[in-house]
Amino acid sequence: MKQAVVTLRCAAIALLAFLAGGCDRLVVLNPKGPIADAERGLLIDAFTVMMLVVVPIIIMVFWFAWRYRRRGNARYEPTWAYSAKVDAVVWLIPALIVIAVAVLLWRSTHKLDPYREIASNDPPLDVQVVAQDWKWLFIYPEQGVASVNQLAIPAGRPISLRITSDTVMNSFYVPALAGQIYAMAGMQTRLQILADKPGKFVGRNTQYSGGGFSDQFFEVVAMSPADFDAWVAKARQAPAKLDPPTYAKLAERSRLNPIVQFSAIEPKLFDSIIDKYTGGHQAHGQTPTAPARR
Repeated sequence: MKQAVVTLRCAAIALLAFLAGGCDRLVVLNPKGPIADAERGLLIDAFTVMMLVVVPIIIMVFWFAWRYRRRGNARYEPTWAYSAKVDAVVWLIPALIVIAVAVLLWRSTHKLDPYREIASNDPPLDVQVVAQDWKWLFIYPEQGVASVNQLAIPAGRPISLRITSDTVMNSFYVPALAGQIYAMAGMQTRLQILADKPGKFVGRNTQYSGGGFSDQFFEVVAMSPADFDAWVAKARQAPAKLDPPTYAKLAERSRLNPIVQFSAIEPKLFDSIIDKYTGGHQAHGQTPTAPARR
């Protein structure tokens, strides 16, 4: 049984690798970070479990068709009524499969919790993400800069994303680095990502959000720590500043927006975007603000 499972798993990996080689859009099978790699493993495990059900059924369909064909020599038992062996197979095997899937789901759900920070010796870089019509705004509160349609990150360092929307519901997705998570107005979701090495990846909105949805892509650039520091220094020299009037203009509907950087950001801009929809009440997932000392 163990050998059969190993064989099915190898076959699943080979089949998925073949499909990935024929289609460069199947980036989920070519992960560039630990979260995406764990998700690929979950996909292969789930595929293997499904094959444990599908393959025997396909084999039995052809076997039954051959064995009980008109001119076959199978035993004819019109009065047959019950078999303990058949009953055991019908109930025990599905039960074992359900238990296996339940254990797999339980472990994976906790392992891939998007709010759970990635274990690392380096502190995570905080980035605030705002979905707009039809573009993405990335705010770096520690660095005091922001960019449109470009998420620059240092390779090898965990990235902690706080995500919201200033329009209808969107879905943030960078398949090479992590799974998708929703961005909703008046709420905050979180996602942890990490790129193993420098490279460029494509992110997008996977939730239909109107006429410009098909063009709502953004660029993810993983770079060395030195190059990231240089990127931040360059952003701080940008002429544009993300003050309230500039943000209001940016939030208007627009398509195919070029990459733009801002050298300064309005304090607590991300929280104010959430508060706009909650009336100042604490949003789901939002870190409580300590009361000021008097």
